[in-house]
Amino acid sequence: MKTITKQKLDKYFSLTSRALKKVKIKSKLTKKQRAQAEDFLEMTKNYFSDAKYFREKGDWVTAFAAVTYAHAFLDAGARSGVFDTQGDTTLFAAD
Repeated sequence: MKTITKQKLDKYFSLTSRALKKVKIKSKLTKKQRAQAEDFLEMTKNYFSDAKYFREKGDWVTAFAAVTYAHAFLDAGARSGVFDTQGDTTLFAAD
């Protein structure tokens, strides 16, 4: 497919929104790990906010890019072990 459809965009917004609501920073982390987790979460929220902005402006390509970046930061936190994803391998790319 060469086009970003409304359905595809909505799917990724829903996926990232659900993951963002579910993710928690683990409680027993080193100071460095906690800083990393907070950074991942902040980047997620910033990119998700950008994605919403671009979707409202009708720029679906940039919105899609931003929402996938947002989710990538969630996955990075999950895979690096600083996020508690409650074992959810549907919303997160984690072991």
